[in-house]
Amino acid sequence: MILCGNPHAGYLARRAEIDAAVLRVLNKGWYILGQEVASLESEFAAWVGADYGIGVGSGTEALHLALTAVGVGPRDEVITVSHTAVATVAAIEMLGARPVLVDIEPDYFTMDPVKLAAVINSRTKAIVPVHLYGQPADMDPIVDIARERGIVVVEDCAQSHGAEYRGRRTGSIGLIGCFSFYPTKNLGALGDGGMVVTSDAALAGKIRALREYGWTERYVSHLAGWNSRLDELQAAIVRAKLAHLDADNASRQRLAATYDMELPRSELKLPPRRSGCSHVFHLYVGRSHRRDALQAHLKDREIGALVHYPIPVHLQPAYLGRLAKPGSLPETERAAREVLSLPLYPELTGAQQSAVIEAVREFTGLKS
Repeated sequence: MILCGNPHAGYLARRAEIDAAVLRVLNKGWYILGQEVASLESEFAAWVGADYGIGVGSGTEALHLALTAVGVGPRDEVITVSHTAVATVAAIEMLGARPVLVDIEPDYFTMDPVKLAAVINSRTKAIVPVHLYGQPADMDPIVDIARERGIVVVEDCAQSHGAEYRGRRTGSIGLIGCFSFYPTKNLGALGDGGMVVTSDAALAGKIRALREYGWTERYVSHLAGWNSRLDELQAAIVRAKLAHLDADNASRQRLAATYDMELPRSELKLPPRRSGCSHVFHLYVGRSHRRDALQAHLKDREIGALVHYPIPVHLQPAYLGRLAKPGSLPETERAAREVLSLPLYPELTGAQQSAVIEAVREFTGLKS
């Protein structure tokens, strides 16, 4: 079976370095919020282009803590998109705030800035653009609108480690950037983990306290916080992989270029790139009016193409009727019917990619 993503292959590719990192932690005997976490925080923040990093338990918790730190609470509104992992919306609702959903741009699958201004009101506290699939959202107009209205921008960078928007890496453009280290991400741990980055010293200090019961001194809670700590083992693993992230992203981009070159006339409409940006292809997502049939065809040939995401958040059972009416986000709903992710990860072999290409071409009726 050719998997859509393969974190085990990523481990095997860096096995010696990862095993050494794990052994270093085990031998040191410090397992929570030690030197590995502190080193990763400074290394990753510098890599992104921010001044401070705060390691947390997951990407969802990164968003939750970031929104808490900027003052989002009950009855506030936070604008985001419905074409995203449900974690984006879940983090907002954890605070008792109301997610307000806007439609996406059809080409890039990210927040449509044109639709943004119409949903802002006096209760709007923050905007959370999602850099989906490894492609940056159109940040300049989003930031401009937010600045004019005095609204905070918190970037959801769970799928965009290393993507650039007009010369700046995602996570360094808004006030705060939130990353996930879930194993399938471009920079993945071997368990859960996440990171908040910012260049605001006061916010960094507040988030650092919030992740551990509101402590600024041990056992004394100056804020009402939570337990959301990145552990030393995961931090050490991510550090070992961070050294190779630029090269791994370049491999993803080369694989994407091969798909582009080999599938221009196929059933799959290929993903365009936003001008002036770099796409790091967490996922290679095309779209097809015959998506389900194409996916079934690939599955018959033991190719694991997946759908990210088959049901928009506002149409999922837990949210249906609460966030947006069916049909109110037409581009989002059309994307959910059409998107398909082809296998892509740095360790995908040439033979495996050729098999994927051949299967898509076969479905389309193209000769090799």
